[in-house]
Amino acid sequence: MNNKFNYKLKVIAAAMLLTPSVAFATNGYFGHGYGTKNKGLAGGGVAAPQDAMIAATNPAGMVHVGERMDLGLAIFSPSPRGYTATAPGGGATFPLAPQTVESDSDYFVIPHFAYNWSLNPNNSVGLTVYGNGGMNTDYSATANVFGAGEAGVNLEQLFLNASYSVKVSPNNSLGVSAILAYQRFEAKGLQGFSAFSSDSANLTNNGTDTSTGYGFKFGWLGEVTKGLSLAASYQTKMEMSEFDKYRGLFAEQGDFDIPATWTVGLAWDIKPKNTLTFDVQQIMYSDVAAIANPLLPNLQTSQLGNNDGAGFGWEDMTIYKLGYQFATSENWTWRVGYSHGEQPIPNSEVLFNILAPAVMEDHFTFGFTRSIGKDSEFNFAAMYAPKNEVTGPNPLGDGQQVTLEMTQYELEASYSWKF
Repeated sequence: MNNKFNYKLKVIAAAMLLTPSVAFATNGYFGHGYGTKNKGLAGGGVAAPQDAMIAATNPAGMVHVGERMDLGLAIFSPSPRGYTATAPGGGATFPLAPQTVESDSDYFVIPHFAYNWSLNPNNSVGLTVYGNGGMNTDYSATANVFGAGEAGVNLEQLFLNASYSVKVSPNNSLGVSAILAYQRFEAKGLQGFSAFSSDSANLTNNGTDTSTGYGFKFGWLGEVTKGLSLAASYQTKMEMSEFDKYRGLFAEQGDFDIPATWTVGLAWDIKPKNTLTFDVQQIMYSDVAAIANPLLPNLQTSQLGNNDGAGFGWEDMTIYKLGYQFATSENWTWRVGYSHGEQPIPNSEVLFNILAPAVMEDHFTFGFTRSIGKDSEFNFAAMYAPKNEVTGPNPLGDGQQVTLEMTQYELEASYSWKF
């Protein structure tokens, strides 16, 4: 690799670091996977490292993928997404207009970048940049969702993952990543909640605010018998700075940390060039007050922005991911996958989650890799998450029922260079 090409790679990486990922995630507000190959397996593959994006799932895999760079882009469409509200009763405290509303902003671009340097056959270091997730709703002024014109939220997250991986024995490797996180958030049209806020001047319509923080990811990968590998990874809770412009909205004065996650999984080579993967992942939303605090009784006993202020009421989420990969020639590898996880929104929490209708449960995926010579490859993955709904009462609507719904599609392509 010449110096000119190396310089270009550095420019690409720097540009991605300066450009937050616009994303709308699928398991709550986390992505269903990270990296094109991983996404083709429905986000599975914690025990099957194939490219430098494995650091986003299990840093122990980096020492197995060799020196390489992976650069990709996804087009994501969470559409339609929105809600339907029935007529409220006459004693409603916070009624919604009886209507069906779909959010605007139907397409999002999600880039990723990863580079792994092999220090020697037993040690590697890597840099991975990716969008962790996010959520977005954009309801028009004519819908007048909360009685204040345009309404919605936009959360974007960018991760910078610096990893180290080492083979501690011929069949076992360990990895650790130091993660820097950057968030952007904006809310609009929530003036109707001003009476419930501890700081109504910092509740809504304050433009984009930013937050930074850090955390760590730890991983292990081992071959327990020939053709069967097991792996586990754990990402700590990410301690983030507060969204000061929205300290009257999020519990704990604008604190919006990123919850911890763990993943365990296996990869079984059932025959040559045919691998079955199975992962289990848990996202611990209950650790973050702004996400987990319920609307009621918190809205009655405290105010938005206080430590025990109302939140989105999300529960922890456990996701099961099954994938199958097979090669039909030296140049073509194919992937299919399916994942399932019970969505995190209880039916008692539908009112606030009009802003974040993250109700997806099932994901079907397909992907392939086409080798281009011995030193590069093209990767592709597609995802379809069929329509899912959650229906529950508006707790302030005197019998009013609200149904949240969403369908999702994603196409991702990436190119890889091996050095």
